Amino acid sequence: MADFNITSTTLQDIQPQPKAASAANAPAGGFDDTLKDALSRVNAIQKEADKAIEALSSGGDVNNAVLAMQKADMSFQLMQEVRSKLLNAYDEVMKMQV
Repeated sequence: MADFNITSTTLQDIQPQPKAASAANAPAGGFDDTLKDALSRVNAIQKEADKAIEALSSGGDVNNAVLAMQKADMSFQLMQEVRSKLLNAYDEVMKMQV
């Protein structure tokens, strides 16, 4: 039986990592930078899943492909939920009377 490692997918997997020490003196990134970083991480996870599927088609491990696909699915669902919450918040702000 083949050994495989199961790693969990957490919110930290798609959240942006702290910048290098040289960037610590620079002002903190804005919301748009944070969102772009999160989207790029989701994209990277999707690409890893694609590679695992390609490896499976050439005789790769089924477990790795399934785990990569589930991780990609979970990260995509999380991204969709964040998008939905952002749109709801935008709608609420637009309804406010100034």
